[in-house]
Amino acid sequence: MARAMWKGAIQFGLVTIPVKLYLATESKGISFNMLHKADLSRIQMKVWCPVEDEPISRSDTVKGYEYSPGEYVVVTDEDLENVPLKTVRSIEIEQFTRAERDDAAIRFVKSAYYLEPDKIGRKAFHLLKAVLEGEGLTAICKVVIKDREALAALDPFGDTMLMTTLHWPDEIRSTAELDLGDEKYEFKPAELAMANQLVSAMTGEFDPSLYRDEYRAALGEVIQAKVDGKETVTAEAPEESGTLIDLMAALEASVNAARSARAARAEAPVSVAEVREARDARDAKVAKAARAGSTSTSSKPGASRIRTKAAADAETADAAAAEDEAPARPARKRRSA
Repeated sequence: MARAMWKGAIQFGLVTIPVKLYLATESKGISFNMLHKADLSRIQMKVWCPVEDEPISRSDTVKGYEYSPGEYVVVTDEDLENVPLKTVRSIEIEQFTRAERDDAAIRFVKSAYYLEPDKIGRKAFHLLKAVLEGEGLTAICKVVIKDREALAALDPFGDTMLMTTLHWPDEIRSTAELDLGDEKYEFKPAELAMANQLVSAMTGEFDPSLYRDEYRAALGEVIQAKVDGKETVTAEAPEESGTLIDLMAALEASVNAARSARAARAEAPVSVAEVREARDARDAKVAKAARAGSTSTSSKPGASRIRTKAAADAETADAAAAEDEAPARPARKRRSA
């Protein structure tokens, strides 16, 4: 059974709901041991005392805060538990906000925790959950976990509630540090129509059970091959092209591939290997279409790059707009009978 990593209470107004926190996630990656390169013996990471010049046990260590160079004060677990702050033992709800929040300062999640109410607080717990669920709200709160106060969001989740700790606003880097360029792009109606078709073809209900950590599985296969003394297979690098990709041809091929993939999924479940094969085939098709479109465009500057209904409609609209902008021709006189 999972062990609670924090005990306290939810506090909002004068309501107190005793709860326990349980980590909602766990790491499933493949771990490695550090070995000595010469003889492949496993190395040891020892805690070393430079004064006594010998290794010591981790149980003989304490937390120390350096208040001036070379000067430390010892901080015990009891000191941390007795910090005079309400959030050390309570989840203090500061406000309620709409669940579809757009504030960039609270969109970066750190960790997720399940909440389990004590028996005495179950009714109040589920009442709060029902209100959040019914009104589409998120509770923004503060709590101290592992000697740090965290900003957090509380949301209904299945039969319980999920608390996700968030980064403080001053911990989030500005996007000004990125080299995003100053170009302003304008898109043709045909490009927007085709992109919308691609997004529509790839839109559906999110089912987490359909996704797997393929890297972990592939890495496991590589490790097993080495254990068995077999030769490992190297993945092929994507083909690089020096020519400009025809965006419309790539979009059109992507739409067709996405629709085919959706139809195949509707017919029967597929394995991870089949998904990989379909993805590789789709990528090859997109690249081929892009190269073909680029060649045809360069040889026929005035040729249309697409043949889809949406693009044809868009081209017709462009032509009509150009015709509207052209100088008006004098009206021709009708011949009388």
